[in-house]
Amino acid sequence: MKNNWLLIPFVLLALVSCNSGGDSDLRDQARESLENQTVVSPGAQGAMAAQTDEVSGPVTAITFESKKFDFGTAESGDKVKNVFKFTNTGDEPLVISNVKPSCGCTTPSWPKEPIAPGESGEIEAIFDTSGKSGAQTKSITVTANTDPSSSILILEGTVNK
Repeated sequence: MKNNWLLIPFVLLALVSCNSGGDSDLRDQARESLENQTVVSPGAQGAMAAQTDEVSGPVTAITFESKKFDFGTAESGDKVKNVFKFTNTGDEPLVISNVKPSCGCTTPSWPKEPIAPGESGEIEAIFDTSGKSGAQTKSITVTANTDPSSSILILEGTVNK
């Protein structure tokens, strides 16, 4: 009991120090993001990085053959693969700047070079079912010079143990 009383000053000091200094920068960035309609997301080492939902430069259009893939039933440990095919249906070169899965169990790959108007490309997604069971839905966010700037692709199905 006596040792607990000795810890109280250290806990209070830790709580007070958490609310000073660097947090004001984070609050300022968050406030600015609300005013400028940007999205604030965690960056490297806990810092906040502002990402705008607006596209700079010329925009184009992307059309997917299908944005949803139902893999049916897979066994835990299987790697489910799908290729999402798309076409640049706009008038400007399509530049895919990022493809981000909803979790680390899904690995995407995509073309890094611009796709000319009228040309097609593919985004490959591999879902590792290891350690998963039951109904699964995984999303992949594709960010490009389109309006809107992001498209959501879905992998879904059931994983048996």
